[in-house]
Amino acid sequence: MKKIGLLSDTHSYLHPLVQRHFAAVDEIWHAGDLGDSATADALEALGKPFRAVWGNIDGPELRQRYPETQRFTVEGVDVMMTHIGGYPGKYAPGIRAQLLQHPPKLFICGHSHILKVMPDPQLGLLHMNPGACGIQGWHKVKTLLRFVVDSGNIKDLEVIELPK
Repeated sequence: MKKIGLLSDTHSYLHPLVQRHFAAVDEIWHAGDLGDSATADALEALGKPFRAVWGNIDGPELRQRYPETQRFTVEGVDVMMTHIGGYPGKYAPGIRAQLLQHPPKLFICGHSHILKVMPDPQLGLLHMNPGACGIQGWHKVKTLLRFVVDSGNIKDLEVIELPK
């Protein structure tokens, strides 16, 4: 069993409560638009295994440090994470073919700044977008997700709203 902390679209800002909300997680995942290396360094310094993908605002240093798309397995759950991915019924053109050819059990993306967790019954996957937790963008509420992956299952999903 692993507890996961998921965030996206920090845009060079790490809310001071992220560390508290992710204190009990086993891994931290970031779905792109870190913004700068200092933000990535601060997340890595939390002492948890850290996985990230680069987003459209991330420059060359972050693009060398992290891949555009990651595919990995944790606790029997096949995960695909990218920044610009769309959502069930409206997947981004650059990722659609990969999803159709070999769908993961969990598909994670960011970019929209819209918190969205929904199943795709056609592909048999769960889609997660944690929304945005930075201060750049049009979103009014900063959000994070926490959940558990255990023996091929995704469970105990929590949505965390950060104060302004």
